[in-house]
Amino acid sequence: MQLSEITHPNQLQSLSIRQLEDIARQIREKHLQTVAATGGHLGPGLGVVELTVALYQTLDQDKDKVIWDVGHQAYPHKLLTGRYNNFHTLRQKDGIAGYLKRCENSFDHFGAGHASTSISAALGMALARDAKKEDWKSIAIIGDGALTGGMALEAINHAGHLPHTNLMVILNDNEMSISPNVGAISRYLNKVRLSGPVQFISGNIEEQLKHLPFFGDTLTPEMERIKEGMKRLAVPKVGAVIEELGFTYFGPIDGHNMSELIDTFKQAHKVKGPVFVHVATIKGKGYEIAEKDQVGYHAQNPFNLVNGKAIPSSKPKPPSYSKVFAHVLTSLAANNPNIIGITAAMATGTGLDKLQAKLPKQYVDVGIAEQHGVTLAAGLACEGMRPVVAIYSTFLQRAYDQIIHDVCIQNLPVFFCLDRAGIVGADGPTHQGMYDIAFLRCIPNIVVMSPKDEAELQRMVVTGINHTTGPIAMRYPRGNGFGVPLMEEGWEPLTIGKGEILRNGDDLLLIGYGTMVYTAMQAAELLSEHGIETTVINARFVKPLDTELILPLAQRIGKVVTLEEGCLMGGFGSAVAEALSDNNVLVPLKRLGVPDLLVEHAQPEQSYASLGLTSSQIAQQIIEAFFAKKPVKQLS
Repeated sequence: MQLSEITHPNQLQSLSIRQLEDIARQIREKHLQTVAATGGHLGPGLGVVELTVALYQTLDQDKDKVIWDVGHQAYPHKLLTGRYNNFHTLRQKDGIAGYLKRCENSFDHFGAGHASTSISAALGMALARDAKKEDWKSIAIIGDGALTGGMALEAINHAGHLPHTNLMVILNDNEMSISPNVGAISRYLNKVRLSGPVQFISGNIEEQLKHLPFFGDTLTPEMERIKEGMKRLAVPKVGAVIEELGFTYFGPIDGHNMSELIDTFKQAHKVKGPVFVHVATIKGKGYEIAEKDQVGYHAQNPFNLVNGKAIPSSKPKPPSYSKVFAHVLTSLAANNPNIIGITAAMATGTGLDKLQAKLPKQYVDVGIAEQHGVTLAAGLACEGMRPVVAIYSTFLQRAYDQIIHDVCIQNLPVFFCLDRAGIVGADGPTHQGMYDIAFLRCIPNIVVMSPKDEAELQRMVVTGINHTTGPIAMRYPRGNGFGVPLMEEGWEPLTIGKGEILRNGDDLLLIGYGTMVYTAMQAAELLSEHGIETTVINARFVKPLDTELILPLAQRIGKVVTLEEGCLMGGFGSAVAEALSDNNVLVPLKRLGVPDLLVEHAQPEQSYASLGLTSSQIAQQIIEAFFAKKPVKQLS
């Protein structure tokens, strides 16, 4: 059977083991070909191919529900649920999303982008099923590091106390999130996987049994169960923690052995109450380059499938904001042992792997545990350390209470560095950094800033380290800078709450924040061609806002536009509007940014155009809002 013929996962039920293995091979081929062409997450999906095929062979998905965690491991799921013919559009505008979306497919039973949500959601569905007296299976697949998240452990704790609620949790244990997993749970799982008895029995008991009379080359299902039972007797600690929490435990089993997977899932389906199936997989399985470099091939831009190398850009690119941040922080930390970099399983993404390599004692990875990471930083700050919490904007949302309760209320000097702020492109709504301006600026005590370019980011890192009277946050975007000259050392801090004038004009005041400052300058040039002269301010800080600079200019010029790469509701433009209103500067104001909608996956340039945030679109909106009566030529 061809993978392209599968439009419903129930079609797997009638296939033999050999046919299922062939489907798995085809999934890997399609997965690799597509990600090599479009970019996307590579290693996670390759590791769960057999797991997905085997599980789906044992289910009736007209009624049973599978809830995936960290949806980037669900590419095989997408290929088995009617999306084969469109899979080439993966992560492209109006194409297949890189994560799970309920609105995309009826088999995407719960959206998945952030980690550690699947068990809670699957348990909620199971409780709803029981309340409605229905009969179907609720299954959570968690892995790629998501078990390090506290939310998953909370859900396991709850489910284990519901002995009459049928729920299956499958752990895709590949020892990794993006970087290698950290913490006691990961260490325990690795100990189980690598323990002598498990390795010996897994590799030898089958061969020993085959030499006994009447057995031959293959084992019956009954003998497979005996083999599994002997493994558990040999290692009594395997699953002990999970079983003490109220689950029936199976495993660890080989996540790339189709027969063993199917037999185990069939046995597990018969068990009443919560069941935990521990599946050992290899991240990047089937693509040797990804198996050897599981961190580097967690996700990839378009690459050459033969040698694994990224397709080179047509022209050299400036360094990324993350790289510049990492260089400055590591340089400062080398001369200040109190600086501690903290990440939540995103060492490579945030650039803190550079700090880890050079100064490992000044680096902490808390795993997928943002709440813990923020309060850990608060504790460090209490004792005079300079904690720098580097977390993506979208993931810092998960620690909001800790920011308020543990950091800001106590006015502790924690430096938050929010990577991936603003539009992030192909990862879509779950990863767009839209809300940090709004959710941070409303909290007392915190300073909130954003650089206009990578050179100003250098100075803001120093500013954040030097600010010891309370918490401070810096947001910066994904991707490369503008190519402005950088300093190798000697960076000077900025004055807290002070912006700068970049351009003077008497017709309009245009205030940009962060990455939109350069767009504001470009729009001002276009307006100048139409006889409209603009004063452009780089605000630098949304809190405190530089009202000493902004208010007199707004009063004199009489027309104000704000520009930001974030949600308009409660964002930078709202801060300016509040300042104007509170100080009785009642002048026309237009706020430009992201309206009250979700920004879907697309290339960033496509998103800017869809949102009306290109320089020409901004200039056109300004003309229409303030200068309609002035004779100007139409912008192209």
